[in-house]
Amino acid sequence: MGDRWSMLVIGALAAGDARYSDLDTLIPAVSRRMLTLTLKRLQRDGLVDRTAYAEVPPRVEYHLTGLGASLLSAIQHLAAWGSEHHTEVRRHQDAYDRNVTHG
Repeated sequence: MGDRWSMLVIGALAAGDARYSDLDTLIPAVSRRMLTLTLKRLQRDGLVDRTAYAEVPPRVEYHLTGLGASLLSAIQHLAAWGSEHHTEVRRHQDAYDRNVTHG
């Protein structure tokens, strides 16, 4: 649950239930394979629940469990820190990359 995809999925589900296609749209940088793996891992950890409806066509929705919802404040703090320090982190990454590239 410490990887970036898990945090993005939990953040996306903070607004309420979402279908797979909704999550795929809300998190455009994630591949479908990674989104599927992340959802399964979050289900296994008890952070996300999956509800399948017996309809035609089939409908599946994901939502946070109580345990998953309890992570929201921590994720919001991490997101705020990332936003506050983004420029500084990017500067360090660029400097590192220049040093590695130019030896």
